[in-house]
Amino acid sequence: MKRKVLLVAFNGEPMRFVHVLLNALDMKARGIDVRLVIEGAATRLVGELDDPQRPFAGLCRWVREQSLVDGVCQACAAKTGSLEQARRQGLPLCAEMGGHPSRERYLEEGWEVISF
Repeated sequence: MKRKVLLVAFNGEPMRFVHVLLNALDMKARGIDVRLVIEGAATRLVGELDDPQRPFAGLCRWVREQSLVDGVCQACAAKTGSLEQARRQGLPLCAEMGGHPSRERYLEEGWEVISF
């Protein structure tokens, strides 16, 4: 059975978020089925890291192109002002738990969940 790992980015500190992205790409390269959910303060970075002038924008684009982003928390993105940017980028929004993504859905499907 192929290993499945969900990375949940909560922290809005750019260097920590970049390491989540790097881990996602590394796991994918190693054959792991990996997905990323962006929650909490990390949703603020959705817009910032889409700007090609910002450091790590290319890395974010690469993660998006690999279809590794499984969802952005709709409630948190609305609160941090990045909801429209997430929509513009075509990122899926998660809202099944009162506006937030549900971890139970992933656990039921056998995903390992790692929060950053």
